[in-house]
Amino acid sequence: MSLLELLILSVALAMDAMAVSMANCMVYRNLRFRDYALMPVFYGGFQAGMPLIGYFAGGLFADIITKYSGIVIFVILGIVGGKMILECFVHKDEEDTADKNYSVGIILMQAIATSIDAFAVGIGFAAAQVNIGLAVSIIGLVTGGLSIGAILVGRKFGDIFGDKAGILGGVVLIIIGIKALI
Repeated sequence: MSLLELLILSVALAMDAMAVSMANCMVYRNLRFRDYALMPVFYGGFQAGMPLIGYFAGGLFADIITKYSGIVIFVILGIVGGKMILECFVHKDEEDTADKNYSVGIILMQAIATSIDAFAVGIGFAAAQVNIGLAVSIIGLVTGGLSIGAILVGRKFGDIFGDKAGILGGVVLIIIGIKALI
């Protein structure tokens, strides 16, 4: 696999993480620096880690993960997206309540949900005898970098859309979850 092919694959794998980063920053308006820093680290780390796991252990779990990955992604992102939308209506008068509900646990769930498809890529890497160290490094760095860009864009859209950003962000996550089912 050429470097260009790895870069294109990395960008494709990073799309869900970018969308989730953007949605988080649109919805959760007063995140701490720690939250902004953890998003690209977790998303990039999981996007790099899943192909590595797939590369080494793919044959053992490939059927199970492939069979249920869409459902797992849909459930996780559906719950988080639905919660974002619900918080727009339930906590309308309580300023910054949604920010208090944002946690490392949410970032972790989102990182897992957005990186499950990368497991299958790791299985393909093993079959194609790809340099796994180079591949996962590029995937992790590209995902982390694109997530940082999405954070900046998400903050700007959050400023533009205001209270409606929570609804938009939740809908984006639910659409990603539905896409995983198809």
